[in-house]
Amino acid sequence: MKALVTGGAGFIGSNVVKLLLNEGHEVMVLDDLSSGYRQNLDSLPQAAFVEGDIRDHELVSEIMQKVEVVFHLAASVGNRRSIDNPIQDSQVNVIGTLNVLDAARNAGVRKIVYSSSAGIFGELKHLPIAEDHPTEPDTPYGVSKLAAEKLCLVYAHLYPLEAISLRYFNVYGVNQRYDAYGNVMPIFARWLLNGEPLVIYDDGEQTRDFVNVQDVAWANLLAAKAEGVSGAFNIASGTAITINHLAELMRSLGKNDVGVEYQPPRKGDVRDSLADISLAEGTLGFRPRVDIESGLTEYVAWAAEEMV
Repeated sequence: MKALVTGGAGFIGSNVVKLLLNEGHEVMVLDDLSSGYRQNLDSLPQAAFVEGDIRDHELVSEIMQKVEVVFHLAASVGNRRSIDNPIQDSQVNVIGTLNVLDAARNAGVRKIVYSSSAGIFGELKHLPIAEDHPTEPDTPYGVSKLAAEKLCLVYAHLYPLEAISLRYFNVYGVNQRYDAYGNVMPIFARWLLNGEPLVIYDDGEQTRDFVNVQDVAWANLLAAKAEGVSGAFNIASGTAITINHLAELMRSLGKNDVGVEYQPPRKGDVRDSLADISLAEGTLGFRPRVDIESGLTEYVAWAAEEMV
């Protein structure tokens, strides 16, 4: 397989690149390094790297001539970031995705695997969340990811281009670096390693469905191999833990004895999350393999080397 990974220097993208290379595929990476890190690819010299923006029509069109499958992960990520910068969010996530899709269609690309988000659902009506749960996003990020999903499915309907959207829940793991806008894992890890208390918004009894990035990378490969399949699929662990329990697990892995502080809830945060992954299991053969305890142990060990 000749593959293009947009956003391949990022957290999830670099793990997808690593898996593809390990499986013997030829990989090209496109990343503008606005949120990705070149060092994420230092151990993967086999991947051809191109620094550039997915909104650059000429560049994307040129690169697309050389590949048969596109793993589209490049994005402006996060609810808080989108609230602060809604125009930037849509320019990258909607216009950027449209540019990738059109270039792929013109180049005769076989398949695009798009990285979507559980943020498209908004405040949840019931649990667990299946793919047919109402989509009522309550942040610009959720809106832009849903719009990009719809564009993928429209292109799959109109043209001979298969498109699969993978709706990630709370992804964590190696190469996930600290970002004040980011997910709870790297924020907790930074505080833990610096000996600072873990700050929990709300009462900590809110739940999240955490999925390890190795499982997410595997889901991407399965999606690329699923011939004749287009559509949207939840990618998660299918289990949920409270943020209080997450804090307990991470504190047990740290060398510093840190406390926990509670602050008021934040806008844009859902209360509970739990995915129904039966469709991905039945159609793609996806089954998560990394449990939260072993995944956290690996992540905290990596963070101690890379984030301090």
